[in-house]
Amino acid sequence: MSELIKRLQERRVNVWERAKGLLDTAEERGGTWEGEEEQTYQRLNADLDAIDQRVRDMVDAEQRAKDAEAAFAGLLARPQSAPAPDKKDSALRRWARGETRSLDIAVPDGISFRDLAKSTATAGGNTVFTTFYGQLMAHLIEVSGVMMAEPTVLTTASGETIEIPVTTAHSTAALTAEAAAIAESDPAFGKRSLGAYKYSVLLQASAELLADTGVDLEGYLAMQAGRALGNALGVHLVTGDGSAKPTGLLTSATTGKTGATGATGAFTADDLIDLYYSVIAPYRNSASCGWLMRDATLGAARKLKDQQGQYLWQPSIQVGVPDLLLGKPVHTDPNMPGVAASSKSVAFGDFAQYFVRMAGGLRFERSDDYAFNSDLVTYRAIIRADGLTVDQTGAIKVFAGAAT
Repeated sequence: MSELIKRLQERRVNVWERAKGLLDTAEERGGTWEGEEEQTYQRLNADLDAIDQRVRDMVDAEQRAKDAEAAFAGLLARPQSAPAPDKKDSALRRWARGETRSLDIAVPDGISFRDLAKSTATAGGNTVFTTFYGQLMAHLIEVSGVMMAEPTVLTTASGETIEIPVTTAHSTAALTAEAAAIAESDPAFGKRSLGAYKYSVLLQASAELLADTGVDLEGYLAMQAGRALGNALGVHLVTGDGSAKPTGLLTSATTGKTGATGATGAFTADDLIDLYYSVIAPYRNSASCGWLMRDATLGAARKLKDQQGQYLWQPSIQVGVPDLLLGKPVHTDPNMPGVAASSKSVAFGDFAQYFVRMAGGLRFERSDDYAFNSDLVTYRAIIRADGLTVDQTGAIKVFAGAAT
């Protein structure tokens, strides 16, 4: 399968080269398309997206196969005598059978080295013992571009407010004449607060489904609840106003570049270069520095060239390595605003300065009585989280379209 993935990656590069050729031809004619050139270009872009998805699916399948092989090897190597029952596993099984009504799962101790982002509800991951907490967090990362952009994640056992001290200004020195008084210049400090807002989802399954199906209950709940919680939190991590909800990344970001008047919010190659250099070098050189935009915006960025005629966007030729824009990784999030007048459609900077707080573990509860007259079993999942840009001195900046 690895050889097939390699061939798909090579095909991806070839498709991009064909797309670049169409763009170059149109540019030579003053930016106009002829015949079916534009439709061909759109088809090539769709091919790029389809190849990307197929490669991701195949990588996931290959990882699941490896996980399954390791799990079966471990099972075959075990002695025939039954091991002592695990207390946590017994409690989980009693809850799944309905013998207990609730189950509180705290944050797992230590660090899990399994790549849970590769798990799905239908394949190898079902053979490996995992906790609800790990699977739900994996799906949360899948749906939020902010989480994939490597923010700083704080995991706490409880939900009390966290006060984070920050510097807001540094001392400055000045040239001083002989025997003259030295001017005082003290650093300034502030603090940022992270709370714990509750996100919840209710799931129902028929008693017949639970009794007759072979679907793994843990995987099913992780996929459904994780996706719902991730979508709800992901919106606020981008655009939340901080009023009884997280403060989104765009809310506290400063404007690094404003588009030209009359451009209806569109950006040029020069605009993105200006945005890039509006972030100072210490943040720009950070390993967690990158771009954040929605898919349609990235589609527009793919067409842009610098003054030397080189495309700003460069596709990755290595599986697992993100595409680059001006040498920095590009992350997409469906919650980012589209290109429009006054819209903050592109964010760039050091995303490690955005803190995501996860309070406690995930609480799962089961009720056989809530929908008793419909013979439905009800589950609910609850998580508490908050988000805030802690360093608001210009670590993350945005491109904003002109007002008109």
